[in-house]
Amino acid sequence: NDAGVMVIDALAQIPRTDTLRIADYGAADGGTSREMWDMVIGQLRANNNQSQIEMLYTDLASNDFSTLFRMMQGMQGDPSYAYQSRYENVFVHGCGTGFHRQLMADASVNLGFSATAMHYMSMKPMEIPEHVHATGADLKSKVAYAQQAALDWENILLARAAELIPGGRFICLNFGIDEKGQYLGNTGGQHMFDHFHKFWLALFKDNIITANEYQRASFAQYYRTIDEFCAPFKDPESAVSKAGLMLRSCSSKLTKCPYEAAFLDAGGIGGKMSNMDYANNLIPTLRSWSETVFRTALDGRNVDEIDQIVGGFYNTYRDTVAADPRGHAMDYVHIILDIEKTA
Repeated sequence: NDAGVMVIDALAQIPRTDTLRIADYGAADGGTSREMWDMVIGQLRANNNQSQIEMLYTDLASNDFSTLFRMMQGMQGDPSYAYQSRYENVFVHGCGTGFHRQLMADASVNLGFSATAMHYMSMKPMEIPEHVHATGADLKSKVAYAQQAALDWENILLARAAELIPGGRFICLNFGIDEKGQYLGNTGGQHMFDHFHKFWLALFKDNIITANEYQRASFAQYYRTIDEFCAPFKDPESAVSKAGLMLRSCSSKLTKCPYEAAFLDAGGIGGKMSNMDYANNLIPTLRSWSETVFRTALDGRNVDEIDQIVGGFYNTYRDTVAADPRGHAMDYVHIILDIEKTA
């Protein structure tokens, strides 16, 4: 757990305060980071740090905070990571506001953390005409998304600069584009977003969806390059530098798709796991984070119709993977940043 080690190292260097305040931005149901926080808090207690700890989870107002609170108290999920019930003096809060703005009082947070959330933009600058994602967009769309993403990144950083105490840290793992040009869904095999577009376009060509519905399925996401992540820190005159933020480190990490690994371990094509079993493992994961884009594009239809169209869309993808699984995988590409508030 690279992130956990970075967090523990950072906490050892951050100035001590009576209350240790930690913010987890874009946390969804808290599942992604729960094991890490359990480890981090366990380590603090093992090192005889008995500080009161406030954990603040942030996400959009539509987020399922009730699941998050139940998980931290051991009422749902694996109770062995339910740190709120395992350790004394740990207080869990939720904030139902997006991370593009300041969420906590000035100089009140010791450590900020975010995993796989900040590729989401505050708004779509436009609909992408002949694709669904900025990674496959035409030049005009790409420029518009890049400009909006740069503004969003600056706003995110300025908000964190305000919230952090002097000496505080912000550690984030973002989906992005690495030195080799790889990103989630495009790591040398099949291109996931191209497939999304191909199957969505086919629904339009078959008169199942309208031109308007085809147009509206643009992801409000942007995968920044390492240069785009680092740009505000390289310019001493930037608002971010002037706000006292300094980049301590930036690196990329590729994590192989666990579903593909399990399929290959079982012998791959012709092995113990059937192609369809592999497709049935992989597609629900893609669907879990992408489905809202396609459902939202169909706003105005009745729910049964939306269910049918979206279900058919993912079934087409599943059948394509089952027909030939080679190269269909969801490798993660993270850009990992360690940022310090210097003054």
